[in-house]
Amino acid sequence: DLQTPGRYGRVIITSFRKANMLDQHHTDLILKLHSAVTRIQVQRPGFNYTFAHICILNNDKTCIVDDIVHVLEELKAARSSNRTNFAITYPITHLKDGREVYNGHQLGGVTVHSKDRVKSAEAIQLTYYLQAINSLNDMVAEKWESIFCDTVELFQKSNRKVKMYPFTSSSLKEDFQKTSRVSERYLITSLVLVVTLAILCCSMQDCVRSKPWLGLLGLLTVTLATLTAAGIINLTGGKYNSTFLGIPFVMLGHGLYGTFEMLSSWRKTREDQHVKERTAAVFADSMLSFSLTTAMYLVTFGIGASPFTNIEAARIFCCNSCIAIFFNYLYVLSFYGSSLVFTGYIENNYQHSIFCRKVPKPEVLQEKPAWYRFLLTARFSEDTDDSEETNTYESHLLVWFLKRYYCDWITNTYVKPFVVLFYLVYISFALMGYLQVSEGSDLSNIVATATRTIEYTAAQQKYFSNYSPVIGFYIYESIEYWNTSVQEDVLEYTKGFVRISWFESYLNYLRKLNISTGLPKKNFTDMLRNSFLKTPQFAHFSEDIIFSKKYNNEVDVVASRMFLVAKTMETKREELYDLLETLRKLSLTSKVKFIVFNPSFVYMDRYASSVGAPLQNSCISALFLLFFSAFLVADSLINVWLTLTVASVEFGVIGFMTLWKVELDCISVLCLIYGINYTIDNCAPLLSTFVLGKEFTRTKWVKNALEVHGVAILQSYLCYIVGLIPLAAVPSNLTRTLFRCLFLIALVTFFHCFAILPVILTFLPPSKKKRKEKKNPENREEIECVEMVDMDSTRVVDQITTV
Repeated sequence: DLQTPGRYGRVIITSFRKANMLDQHHTDLILKLHSAVTRIQVQRPGFNYTFAHICILNNDKTCIVDDIVHVLEELKAARSSNRTNFAITYPITHLKDGREVYNGHQLGGVTVHSKDRVKSAEAIQLTYYLQAINSLNDMVAEKWESIFCDTVELFQKSNRKVKMYPFTSSSLKEDFQKTSRVSERYLITSLVLVVTLAILCCSMQDCVRSKPWLGLLGLLTVTLATLTAAGIINLTGGKYNSTFLGIPFVMLGHGLYGTFEMLSSWRKTREDQHVKERTAAVFADSMLSFSLTTAMYLVTFGIGASPFTNIEAARIFCCNSCIAIFFNYLYVLSFYGSSLVFTGYIENNYQHSIFCRKVPKPEVLQEKPAWYRFLLTARFSEDTDDSEETNTYESHLLVWFLKRYYCDWITNTYVKPFVVLFYLVYISFALMGYLQVSEGSDLSNIVATATRTIEYTAAQQKYFSNYSPVIGFYIYESIEYWNTSVQEDVLEYTKGFVRISWFESYLNYLRKLNISTGLPKKNFTDMLRNSFLKTPQFAHFSEDIIFSKKYNNEVDVVASRMFLVAKTMETKREELYDLLETLRKLSLTSKVKFIVFNPSFVYMDRYASSVGAPLQNSCISALFLLFFSAFLVADSLINVWLTLTVASVEFGVIGFMTLWKVELDCISVLCLIYGINYTIDNCAPLLSTFVLGKEFTRTKWVKNALEVHGVAILQSYLCYIVGLIPLAAVPSNLTRTLFRCLFLIALVTFFHCFAILPVILTFLPPSKKKRKEKKNPENREEIECVEMVDMDSTRVVDQITTV
């Protein structure tokens, strides 16, 4: 467990019937498996490599093998010779050569009697460490790991009564990338559903004003931007990882809303205007807000892509997202804008929106079959009087629903109390979840479900969670080991741990010889070097001590190490993190200068510092941008409302994702960064329209904001949710986390856009009282009358002109 990350193969052997793995049958079976593993051959041109050729060697040039193998061999030999006095103790046992070895991470599900004597063990774990000192060695070791898994699985098939869980240094990487492969058909299903719904959302009964091609082209715009970003990352040597599965959904939420907003603005333009004028009006109306939200995306994801983020996968994800969003903005301005112009000319020429065929006049259609009339239904401008001209697009289902029903219902006096009550319930449950937030450092959360990593991790947690990993306790300066007060300090620091310590063994060795532990320095050191370390049962401790010879030939211990193991409960991860923090604080204040280390600490440190960092940096950048833009927008109250809305949405998403058993890990943090932008994307246009509205009442402007922007929000939300649904069926923990977080972000944002904000804005600032303008001479109206006098001298006003 103290090996640095390298090549290795591990296997947990257990039984389906919870049998004792130390009985004769299972002992022989495990030793047989061990023999099969050591005979694995990796064929290379001119040479066949076995475990003996690529294993890590001891000082005596033999392969390092788990001590449990020696224990099982001794147990088998004792049974063969009918010796009944052989005993295995737990978690420290003694070998026949007298060595004390720790077996807490090799024996699992242990039942003991007579204090620490092992009665039975439900699981045994074997580990085989491999060399990877050069490229050839690493390639051979990687191949050996693959054959190792095949060997274990083949052995399992021939021994059905035992269950084996193989795991190698490559398993996590392979299982992480497996998510991409198992997600392919689900992503294709998602794409088909989104294409279908996008076309339906842009369609209406009027075959001239319907825009199905714009729905498809809007999705194509998003797809082109995503592919462009992927191509650039690939050309610049970027590494692909499974977190990239979230990028299409980031683009779907942002890109589709922008295209739907442009289409909504097109519907507000007058049909008697030229296409150029209508297009100019669309860009003037929608591109300002789209540009600001795109800038927000670039800033927040840009911070995530900066060196401040120390998770490489998160940094590459944010970098890819930035590139995709930038190109999406360019493609919307150019490609989608051109498509809008093209469909505009089709509409102006009264051509069919799908087939581009000229639509005949109503009198001609009357002579055609019913199905023909249904396909070519359209309203001509000459058939519409001036009072109906602005309502041409109301036949669109979503426009009709919002304007005729929803806007009046949500602003109804009797509905508002229930919405406020529902919001209080929302805040209560979000708070309950927020107080239970936990940082997830379980690697199984980012891999596919039916994989070796999941099975091995579950077995390890079940059988080997009683003790922490072996912790290295390194004293990195020369101390007075012979001083009794220093001895007491060292023993006090390691108190409460299971210890594998040369220091404690040496003190016990002196006591057994009736020698005081408080010897003079020279006697203490000479006894250590020439007597203790020469004894076979303690000779292995020579690797744990570094001696240095001074100018006067005096020998001193300049550094040493000991191994500690802590007793843990079910919450192993949290306990281990608390233990690490406690030992670190102790190392800073203690008289003896020491450090503690385990390879898992590197991951825990990196994870603890990097889970919150991207979210914190992105939130700071978002708040800064909102504050800075307050001086640019027409009313700073827009930013106040926007900040409160983002805070409410993020608070709710964090709370509810915790209640949905989603931990705060790398994937969920990336989703929360995206949630900031998604909320601004959808809520900013609503708030802007409401705040900038003058005259009339709050309710009137809430209705107006929903009518103007609600259709685009609803269209993008429906497409987004439909695209997410297939993601829930992917057999992967990564996509499960991705689905739950993105679904909550979309749902909570939709809830705020269509319920919370429309209700709260009707009775909170800004005020919409009608402002009376002072009449002054400069603003008075002058009326010029042109009179005509007829023959009867009767005056008739012919024209009135207001100046």
